[in-house]
Order: sequence, then C-alpha cells, then structure tokens
Amino acid sequence: MGRLLCLLVALAGPVTAQERLSAEAFDAFTRGQTFYYGYDEEPYGAEEYREDRRVRWSFLNGECKEGYWYETAERLICFVYEDRPDTPQCWAFYNEAGKLRATFENGAQAAPLYQIEKSETPMLCTGPQIGV
Repeated sequence: MGRLLCLLVALAGPVTAQERLSAEAFDAFTRGQTFYYGYDEEPYGAEEYREDRRVRWSFLNGECKEGYWYETAERLICFVYEDRPDTPQCWAFYNEAGKLRATFENGAQAAPLYQIEKSETPMLCTGPQIGV
C-alpha cells in the first residue's frame, strides 16, 4: 500500500504555487479597463487603469483618488495615491481563470480582493461628500 501511495504522489507531479503577475502582464491585462473588486462578492472598491501606469481609485462613494503604480523586485504591484504619496500600497496580483485576485502585502493580514466585474467605462467621480 505504501508503494502505491508513493507512485500516485509521484504521478501527480509537483504542486506549483501560482505565480504573481509581472508588471508587463498586469499592465496588459488591466490597461484601459475599470476593475471592481470585492470580498466574497461584496463590493469594496474600483480601480481605473490608464496609460503610463496611471490609476484612479474609488471606494465606490463617488470620491476618486489619482495615482500611479510600479513593480518591485518581488513582483509586487505598488500603488501611490495623491492623498498618501509617502505610503505605497503593495499587492500581489494573480490571474485566476481570467479574473484578478489581489493580496495585500504591506504586512497587515487582510482577506484577498477578487475581481467582481470589469468594464471599459471610466468611473464616475462626483467629488467629496459635503454637508449632511
């Protein structure tokens, strides 16, 4: 029985971890699109990916933050936004059956974000909510 188990494990081949998307693959997949992300199908936010690695982020409240992204040596995609220029937000992105999965890599434990929807339509940014 032990030999059969060893044979089955050997035939199954090595289990490989899914590779993080490179900057080139991430840019090709996202550029010109708006992605809507969520946890377990609950909306969290949206990111519009534009030319020259420029982005626009929203928590879906009508307010948008301008920013840009870059890749680190570890294949993390880090975002820098206008309201926090000294605090990059770094994520590992994976392509899972044609949809993005993102895990936050800044040290805090957080549930991964999943692509809920993708659109070629830019986000509508109505500005800050003023008053009550």
